[in-house]
Amino acid sequence: MESYKQQFVDFMLDSQVLRFGDFTLKSGRKSPFFMNAGLYVTGTQLMKLGEYYAEAIHNTYGDDFDVIFGPAYKGIPISVATTIAYSKLYGQEKRYVSNRKEAKDHGDAGILLGSPIKDGDRVIVVEDVTTSGKSMEETIPIVKAQGDVTIVGLMVSLNRCERGKGDKGALDEIKDLYGFDTNAIVSMDEVVEYLVDKKIIDDELKARIDAYYAEYGVR
Repeated sequence: MESYKQQFVDFMLDSQVLRFGDFTLKSGRKSPFFMNAGLYVTGTQLMKLGEYYAEAIHNTYGDDFDVIFGPAYKGIPISVATTIAYSKLYGQEKRYVSNRKEAKDHGDAGILLGSPIKDGDRVIVVEDVTTSGKSMEETIPIVKAQGDVTIVGLMVSLNRCERGKGDKGALDEIKDLYGFDTNAIVSMDEVVEYLVDKKIIDDELKARIDAYYAEYGVR
């Protein structure tokens, strides 16, 4: 696993964004781990988060895109931080845009905040984590409605490596449904392997994670 991925795992743990224990997800699944990107709250954390996203996007998709789109709500700070980091790390000015949950009818009116999206734009979508793909059902029509645009791909923090609505993983389901590439900074498989090697995940926790993936996992 690349060093920046290892550093990102350590960063998630240090920020208490990735935690292990007993959690009930929105899906109703009982999970031994949970990730909450809403806990990135300081300037240093957001700066580092944007840099990890920027590096992952640069390494995965290259630089041939114009806009970084972050779906409301958690995607908003991610898109802003990533846009800033892209300028800092690669000297390239990308634009950020996010959606509002409700359209604004005065001042800076409309469904979007940040940069407008125009014909010919190439868009990278950033999210924290995707388990069911539900947010993409809302996001993709909004992006497509802005004009003749191309969605280059999706980048999330963590691929949970579990089934979405069907038998495939959520990221694979999105790729099949919408026809663009989907990736994560790091996968849960990589996280577990790394933290077992570091002896942060012990035998009891590893057994619980294995049991969870035996029921819900996609390998």
